[in-house]
Amino acid sequence: MHLPVMPDLKFFIAPAVSSLLTRVSHFLTEQGIKAYLTGGLVRDMLLERGTADIDIAVAADALAVASRVAAFLGGWYGPLDETNGVARVVLAKSEAGERYELDFSTIEGDIELDLARRDFTVDAMAVDLEEFIRQPESPRLIDPFYGLDDLHRGVIQVVSEDAFSADPARLLRAVRISAELNFRIDNQTEAFIRRDSQLLTEVAGERVREELLRLLAISDGRKILAYLDGMDLLAAMIPELAQTKGVEQPREHYWNVFVHSLKTVDAVDFLLRQGAWEYAAGEEVLAAAPWSDELTEHFNREVSHGSTRRYLLKLAALLHDIAKPQTKATDASGRIRFLGHGGEGAEVAARILERLRFSVREIKLVEILVTYHLRPTQLSQDELPSRRVIYRYFRDAGEAGIDLLFLSLADHLAARGPHLNLVQWQEHAQVAAHVLAQYLEEESLTVPPKLIDGHDLIALFGLNPGPEIGQVLEAVREVQAIGEVTTKDEAMAYVEYWLASSSPRK
Repeated sequence: MHLPVMPDLKFFIAPAVSSLLTRVSHFLTEQGIKAYLTGGLVRDMLLERGTADIDIAVAADALAVASRVAAFLGGWYGPLDETNGVARVVLAKSEAGERYELDFSTIEGDIELDLARRDFTVDAMAVDLEEFIRQPESPRLIDPFYGLDDLHRGVIQVVSEDAFSADPARLLRAVRISAELNFRIDNQTEAFIRRDSQLLTEVAGERVREELLRLLAISDGRKILAYLDGMDLLAAMIPELAQTKGVEQPREHYWNVFVHSLKTVDAVDFLLRQGAWEYAAGEEVLAAAPWSDELTEHFNREVSHGSTRRYLLKLAALLHDIAKPQTKATDASGRIRFLGHGGEGAEVAARILERLRFSVREIKLVEILVTYHLRPTQLSQDELPSRRVIYRYFRDAGEAGIDLLFLSLADHLAARGPHLNLVQWQEHAQVAAHVLAQYLEEESLTVPPKLIDGHDLIALFGLNPGPEIGQVLEAVREVQAIGEVTTKDEAMAYVEYWLASSSPRK
């Protein structure tokens, strides 16, 4: 997105954001606090882009100011950098679904000196907040580093050579902003990124998580991960991935483990209708893959603050083969195998996400996806999977079973690449569509209504509390799911049969 040349500089802002800034401005003015709009907000207003991230620099203690603003607006307050005086105010989602974040920073010296400490020229512009409220369409732009020129040229460049050493999180931020805006990073800034790439290891996990998720949020980001790798940032962020480089795979795989992992992320975007796939007949490939409004809603669902199921599916795609290097073996026939790489990979992925401060819920979802990523290909051989097989699949995978189906499909595309066999692909997609249809249309298949419970088993069959009760109840749920038992009487009869047999019916 390049800024059109305009004879008169204009700022564009959504009415809801303008209303919010008006309230903040009046509050700060009453407190006698000078404030400036800075950073991404100014950049995005000039680019006519909507934004929910609002940067405000104040000539006061930003930590104290943000705390008072949070109380005034009824939001949540949290310090981001107590040493440098940076804090965040998070407001609840609006009726339009926006969740606004206001980042307050402390001005040291005057505003121009403050801008000199910013990251990139396109973010080193400011507007007096009070003046903006008075004349929102054309306030005076404070632009000492010619950020407006770089907006016109579509270029990301640092304000100073020590920008990354001052805050290494900017290394990821540079890539993310360039991808979001479709700008290029200038050559000198790229050289600084490569020089300082290892500084990323010093950044707090929470900040790396935030930037990583925002990178994963970008649709059709086919070149982002490869670019991060070329800048030595991917290995600095997730060093475990470096071990997958050059690891050979069986002949049905077109790429080595590392490249395959990156391509699997691209394939996820393609299958979720967020990107393109350049290695096969895209329209025919996509036409075979299941999709619906329910799936759109599913993958847009928030898992934790800043993450959705789509972002975490892409993250799992990146990490799904992370344990292949240590599990690689060659059998007597010369075939390469990676036995147990799903389970071991889940453990490695969990450690990575713990290091990056992902939530327990996020980690659990990715663990399940990595553990069972081969499971969908094992659901059937020459016919569609039975109700019993589908029940057991969702019993083990839970709601992640939907995500697993798409990870498996993406894995298939990224394994074959330009050598994709369309008939085999269509067969795989048909199985996925069948399993999804069963899940979405027949809730009783995965969550059968309770017909009996442990108290019934103790009272009516004399069982003692313990593991056997759980085994019996699971056996009943399974035959319910496949339609063999529908009433309490039938459930009781089945329990009698189960207890009288050495094992439940097959």
